[in-house]
Amino acid sequence: MISLEKVDNKRKLKEFIDFPHTLYEGDAQYVPELFIAQRDLLTPGKHPFHEHSEVQLFMVYRNNTLKGRIAAILNNNHNTFNTTKDGFFGFFDCVDEQEVADSLFAEASNWLKSKGATNNMIGPVNPSTNEPCGLLVEGFDKPPVVMTTYNKPYYARLIENAGFGKKMDMLAYDIRVSTLNDRSLKLQDALLNRLKTKDIHIRAINMKDFKNEVAKIKEVYNLAWDDNSGFVPFTDSEFNYMAKDLKLILDPGFCLLAEHKGRVIGFALALPDINQALRRVKRGRLLPFGILKLLLGIRKVNYMRVLALGVIDEYRKLGIEACFYASIIKRSMDKNMIGGEASWILEHNALMNKGIQNINGVAYKRYRIYQKQL
Repeated sequence: MISLEKVDNKRKLKEFIDFPHTLYEGDAQYVPELFIAQRDLLTPGKHPFHEHSEVQLFMVYRNNTLKGRIAAILNNNHNTFNTTKDGFFGFFDCVDEQEVADSLFAEASNWLKSKGATNNMIGPVNPSTNEPCGLLVEGFDKPPVVMTTYNKPYYARLIENAGFGKKMDMLAYDIRVSTLNDRSLKLQDALLNRLKTKDIHIRAINMKDFKNEVAKIKEVYNLAWDDNSGFVPFTDSEFNYMAKDLKLILDPGFCLLAEHKGRVIGFALALPDINQALRRVKRGRLLPFGILKLLLGIRKVNYMRVLALGVIDEYRKLGIEACFYASIIKRSMDKNMIGGEASWILEHNALMNKGIQNINGVAYKRYRIYQKQL
């Protein structure tokens, strides 16, 4: 017998967060999320997403055993920015039973309709496209890197059988130092000199002026990404919250800003793949020994993720993007990294896809956002 419950107390929230640890037990690719980070992300008053939007968590049981979970998400900023009435789902994890999945989607759909969503239900997003999102549909033989998702291969079947269709696909590229086409590295000096003639300079972030640097980067992000499908501008509090977290693992040499006459017009951010260390932190708990495993593991990280790279529209095609990539690659080589992942790249972004392919980047994972009429 199937029964559904709302998550409405701390005990249930803990059960909601911990469910994937049980579901993925024995999966060599699984990386647990940090419990404290997930708890704060899903708690109103802890994470700034809840300042403008609503999230309702549901769990489904069969014979008193937890079988699945889902979040129904009303992203009011998305709906205002895009002039629509969409709903979203996220944090979807489920056993391989269509009845269980259908019950989760039905409950999320009903909640979204009760909140006035009448267009599409879109997902998975956790809880927005500014956070980890997308369903892995290709590339299950490699573990997820920092701030990306991972799921069982059968999830796509469950979602599609529930009536969802593809909205968009995003690609992840594997770039290895050993197979790199170093043409961009050889051209970097020439490109940098050409940019200087246009009064454009590339520099590392100034960590001593972090607050002001973050404000400049946010302005570029909200301008450079506004044509992307599903884009929603960060609020100041959301961007500052993320920046505070990322500062803990940030290497200034991997956060680059492009300036024109003092104005920041582009930026690139790469992060060490701390998932290499997180996979050793049992059930995402930092205490009593998880924090030690994390700190020791971070020292051994040998892979990066290029998380964001963007230039304001009027400054594109000048070679800034190539200089960003070349600088990040050189920095990676100096730190004895074996390579990195560039993600996510929209499948229809021909310019970005071609640029990564030109340096021998290989598309090795594909993520999908689904949608269904409410």
